[in-house]
Amino acid sequence: METTAAIAKLVAIISACWAIVSGVGAWKREFIGKRKIELAEHVLAKFFEVRDAISFIRNPFSNTSEGSTRERREGETKEESELLDRGYVVFERFHKREQCFVEFSTLKYRFMASFGHEAGNAFNEVTKIVNSIFVSARMLSTHYWQRQGRVAMAEDEFKKHLDEMHRHEARYWEIGPDDEVNTQLGEVQKVLEKVTAPCFQEPVSWYQ
Repeated sequence: METTAAIAKLVAIISACWAIVSGVGAWKREFIGKRKIELAEHVLAKFFEVRDAISFIRNPFSNTSEGSTRERREGETKEESELLDRGYVVFERFHKREQCFVEFSTLKYRFMASFGHEAGNAFNEVTKIVNSIFVSARMLSTHYWQRQGRVAMAEDEFKKHLDEMHRHEARYWEIGPDDEVNTQLGEVQKVLEKVTAPCFQEPVSWYQ
């Protein structure tokens, strides 16, 4: 009887220990899952904010005072200044929304740590898109707009000039449903949604 009681007591202790270990493991898994979901929601929300900011930056409508904060170079003519100011509009608008880009970028390495190294490509792509807008703004204001209607060109040269100018303008300004930048941002969104999808597929009950 004593042996049986001792065995029963030992089994009870082992069962209790196993329950504790299992409970701690389950709590840890749920805690990690909760953190991943919160991070996924934060990154997606911040991406949507960045996407809206890019749309604001590329809005084709502006007023005459935009771009006027650009630092003037010595010897600029009034006409040159107007074209350079027009190209500076995207930089001026970017500075107004810069904080959301900074906040999005700071999430990159946390996101990679939770969702894998390749998850960082979405952040890299956003940076490339923004930089391409800046490059087009500079090319337009310092080269293409300055030459348009002011420099004599042969027919084939003029056609090349127009094609390249329109290509840069398509990145500088938002042009509608077939907009190239919006298409690229849509692809980034698909990647982020695919990476984070497992976080939202199974219901999770939190330990308070």
